[in-house]
Amino acid sequence: MCQVIIFSFSHDLVGSNCVPLSLLSLSLFIYLSYLSYLSIYLSIYLSIYLSIYLSIYLSIAPEEFVSLAELEDALLRNLFRGYQKWVRPVLHANDTITVRFGLKISQLVDVDEKNQLMTTNVWLWQEWVDVKLQWNPDEYGGITSIRVPSETIWLPDIVLYENADGRFEGSLMTKAIVRSDGTIRWTPPASYKSSCTMDVTFFPFDRQNCSMKFGSWTYDGNMVDLVLVDHYVDRKDFFDNGEWEILNATGAKGSRRDGIYWYPFVTYSFILKRLPLFYTLFLIIPCLGLSFLTVLVFYLPSDEGEKLSLSTSVLVSLTVFLLVIEEIIPSSSKVIPLIGEYLLFIMIFVTFSIIVTVFVINVHHRSSATYHPMAPWVKNLFLQRLPRLLCMRGHTDRYHYPDIELRSPELKPRGGPGRRGASGQGQAQQRGPVGGKEDENHAWLDMLEKATNSVRYISRHIKKEHFIREVVQDWKFVAQVLDRILLWVFLTVSILGTILIFTPAITLYLTTPPFNT
Repeated sequence: MCQVIIFSFSHDLVGSNCVPLSLLSLSLFIYLSYLSYLSIYLSIYLSIYLSIYLSIYLSIAPEEFVSLAELEDALLRNLFRGYQKWVRPVLHANDTITVRFGLKISQLVDVDEKNQLMTTNVWLWQEWVDVKLQWNPDEYGGITSIRVPSETIWLPDIVLYENADGRFEGSLMTKAIVRSDGTIRWTPPASYKSSCTMDVTFFPFDRQNCSMKFGSWTYDGNMVDLVLVDHYVDRKDFFDNGEWEILNATGAKGSRRDGIYWYPFVTYSFILKRLPLFYTLFLIIPCLGLSFLTVLVFYLPSDEGEKLSLSTSVLVSLTVFLLVIEEIIPSSSKVIPLIGEYLLFIMIFVTFSIIVTVFVINVHHRSSATYHPMAPWVKNLFLQRLPRLLCMRGHTDRYHYPDIELRSPELKPRGGPGRRGASGQGQAQQRGPVGGKEDENHAWLDMLEKATNSVRYISRHIKKEHFIREVVQDWKFVAQVLDRILLWVFLTVSILGTILIFTPAITLYLTTPPFNT
């Protein structure tokens, strides 16, 4: 376009005859030379600029992507050059490392009452400052934190004091997070078996207080101090247990002094409540059933031989239940568990019922033939008064029989002694048909007298048997009255004993405070 303008301009000048032709050609040459020089300069400038830009883009951009690993590698080499993990990381000898400590429970695995152990899965939250692991993030591409193996850095030797399986540390050596200011956070998972003194007084409605005490094993409070992160155990990821419920889990800091040294520790207390549904269904309710079976023993008739068999079977069943409980609860002479008290109560109850049943059976089989006459006060009390009080049918006193022997009049011969003498005097004159008839009458009278005596003997024997049978029935009725009395007595004692034994435990269970979060 410039050449066109110049050409038109030169054409105008030539046409106007104002400028010589040689001067015009010289000007055009100079102008074209300037344009060519300018184009060369611009091309060189653009090529240099592009080469510099491409070199910077191609060299620096990949170098930043790779340097993220290289810088972290260089950072680790610089941090751990001459680093000794056995040395406490402080600037001065009297400096104290403050460890912020917290606990997070994930599962309550088991509570072993027999061996007095509590098994838990937890996470230990620990944070402290290591002055030897500090750097400037600007010098390492803005790296503010790194993950390092916990075996390569200094760790506070915090252990569980109440450990029961010999694994005092019990944690997995996971990686630790190190920040640029030297702050280290280490949260390893751990599985602990801790000792716990069990109080089984109200078993199975009991509550337990188990504690976990953490502290440094070798460092005193001047070297390593513990600070609680939170006064409550973190339960956000807790997996519920089917037998126990955590009512409360709090932490508290304490210390013990040994001479001039003091040792800080952190204690976490777990208030546990047993869920008693399993033991109620399979232990308490069967025991209640056995106790009421003991009461039903007195409802069986006394002439049945199964009364003692039933009581003995109940006693054997209670012994089996007692052996089952002995396998669950710890062997301790300090306290007797609630269910143990109840079983002992029922066993004494059943034993006494067996003794009383033997006495009732003995009364049932008494009679005058066994030389057990019934006293008047026994007749008055057990045959007249108590049946009315117990809403039983009345019993008729069958003892009012005349104590005389019914005698039939003796058959006498028609002739008295005088008559017999008179007849003797005239025996010779009156011997004949009349004398033979009199002898026949005497024979009949003798036979009738013998028959009357036999009937009298049979009557006395029947009356005696009837009297003995009535006495036996009276004793049997006394045994029934005793059974009815013992039925109500044992039923009342069983109900009252059950209520008195279980009321304190149930009251404690129902008035349990809620969990503090």
